[in-house]
Amino acid sequence: MIYASFRIEWPGFSLDVDEQLPARGVTALFGHSGSGKTTLLRCIAGLEHAATGRLSVNGDVWQDSDSWVPTHRRPIGYVFQEASLFAHLTVLGNLRYGQKRSRSADRRAAQFSLEHAVELLGIGHLLQRRPAALSGGERQRVGMARALAVTPKLLLMDEPLAALDLARKQEILPYLERLHDDLDIPVLYVSHAPDEVARLADHLVVMDGGRVQASGALNDTLARLDLPIRLGEDAGVVLDGHVAERDERWHLLRVACCNTSLWVRDTGAKLGDHARIRILARDVSIAHEPKEGTSILNTLPAQVVSLGDDAHPALCLVRLAVDDKPVISRVTRRSADQLGLAPRQQVWIQIKAVALL
Repeated sequence: MIYASFRIEWPGFSLDVDEQLPARGVTALFGHSGSGKTTLLRCIAGLEHAATGRLSVNGDVWQDSDSWVPTHRRPIGYVFQEASLFAHLTVLGNLRYGQKRSRSADRRAAQFSLEHAVELLGIGHLLQRRPAALSGGERQRVGMARALAVTPKLLLMDEPLAALDLARKQEILPYLERLHDDLDIPVLYVSHAPDEVARLADHLVVMDGGRVQASGALNDTLARLDLPIRLGEDAGVVLDGHVAERDERWHLLRVACCNTSLWVRDTGAKLGDHARIRILARDVSIAHEPKEGTSILNTLPAQVVSLGDDAHPALCLVRLAVDDKPVISRVTRRSADQLGLAPRQQVWIQIKAVALL
């Protein structure tokens, strides 16, 4: 368990956080620019010294009223927005540089960690190049490998994709997913991009104005309708399941989840593979009865849980339960009124297979 409690007062901004975070998996610190997520990350790293604070990681106290562990003695890996590699060193030289601060007892483990990081991030063919000969995506992958090469007990990532264009982001995201699946250390991932959070996170901390507005399991938190941060077109949920069937004729996969299943486009995943599906609220329609003669492949029974405001007065968000999993639909208030939507009402939801990510 990670316990982080910090209070900072600056002119025009204050940070007041008191949170317990999971010691495994990816925790996303999410919020708009200026919400305090990077400041919180820097406090955890020791790069920002909060006069009032306490930090413990799996029982090891890094800060309290009587002690302060400086950054260079904290077993962390830190990935910044820019990789900031040493231009005069090769990729291998950059990776080995960070290991110099490892204790001699940890050197063997660090060497294994370096080899593992090179493999996970697919940079073995880049080891003899210098940073000037790397693309932006390659530099960032090297920066991630460098952070892992010191055998950290905690990995901190501060918007690692923010400086990259869309093509480079799509290049790196599969490697981040591999880190998510392979690492057995906690990762704190700062982002203001809902698509990154939906794809990578297990736990979500929503920040606004230097305060934590919500904290919990990813899907439960995404499905809340009472948060001050509006995601607009990115509002939606994430469901986890496994690949149960491949329709080779139509290039589709059937993913089993929520005691039912969803058809999605074939991504090449194997039968039995874990599958994470992002369902945007704008792609979920509601009906009283299942429809016949429609192009929509996914029709599921659901129960209305609650209704909430959306950013535009013509719209509302409807939280539904499919089995025990939350799903959100965005509809016009006129449609909600015509359907008579109310809590505990039994309905059917429809989701186009082409819309699922």
